[in-house]
Amino acid sequence: MQNELNALELNHTWSLVDLPPNKTPIGAKWVYKIKHKSDGSIERYKARLVAKGYTQTEGIDYFDTFAPVIKLTTVRLLLAIASSQNWTLHQLDINNAFLHGDLHEEVYMAIPPGVVGHKPNQVCKLHKSIYGLKQASRQWYHKLSSTLFFPWLYSIST
Repeated sequence: MQNELNALELNHTWSLVDLPPNKTPIGAKWVYKIKHKSDGSIERYKARLVAKGYTQTEGIDYFDTFAPVIKLTTVRLLLAIASSQNWTLHQLDINNAFLHGDLHEEVYMAIPPGVVGHKPNQVCKLHKSIYGLKQASRQWYHKLSSTLFFPWLYSIST
């Protein structure tokens, strides 16, 4: 849990603020998972803070949720071409990927268990997307594609 909280803090995911009038914060919960090695032994324990995005209201907490997804047949085709051409393949794993997407909506989340607020009625105002938000995958895709491909194109459209 502490590793996850450190990643959230380093990424400036939220700031603690007083809840504005007429705003309802979404909840948060911890999801725990045990990662195993190939021999079945325990590799590590993983904790992820997840927003209760099912309580978000469309048009208020989020607008768009679509993010393109690659089909498995396309992956197989690319692997077949790479194999036939003797291309070298590389893999990329980005830790806490969804936490890099910037939020454009005003979303408030209840202070999660393990985080201490300074005064009562405070909530987390989210600046970055977090797992569980309806728009998290879209924001992550936008951040990744605008960084890797055509940054000038995305600066014009946003």
